[in-house]
Amino acid sequence: MAESELTAAMLGDVAAFGGLFLVAFAAATVLPLQSEALLASLLLAGSHSPAALILVATIGNVLGSVFNWLLGRGIDRFRDHKWFPVKPAALDRAAIRYRRYGRWSLLLSWAPVIGDPLTLVAGVFREPLWSFIPIVTAAKAGRYLALSGAVLAWL
Repeated sequence: MAESELTAAMLGDVAAFGGLFLVAFAAATVLPLQSEALLASLLLAGSHSPAALILVATIGNVLGSVFNWLLGRGIDRFRDHKWFPVKPAALDRAAIRYRRYGRWSLLLSWAPVIGDPLTLVAGVFREPLWSFIPIVTAAKAGRYLALSGAVLAWL
């Protein structure tokens, strides 16, 4: 392989994996992005290792959830301000629900609509990071594994 071809291939890998990481990270926040679509398209292209793609997507998505957790840890101090978007009573109701199901509700962190807010709420209610990361990682990796299995089975 010529040096220019090798350089182009390396740039393609950086773009694919870097782009997947960034989209997966951002998709775990409140931004309306779909990392699943990018992962599926990269799997269909067949030019990258499925295991590497799943790993990169999972790491990016989990780190995005950790970002939400960090936001949750810091946002609680503003709960009594008038501009705070959630009323204290609604936050108290969320606390009751979170305490009922606890950390195991984070197994739903992969789910659309409810998953990302769950990771923020876990930060608000001081879920320890040592329990947050493994549960969220299992949920996020499970979603990407299931999606990848379906895409690859379709080929």
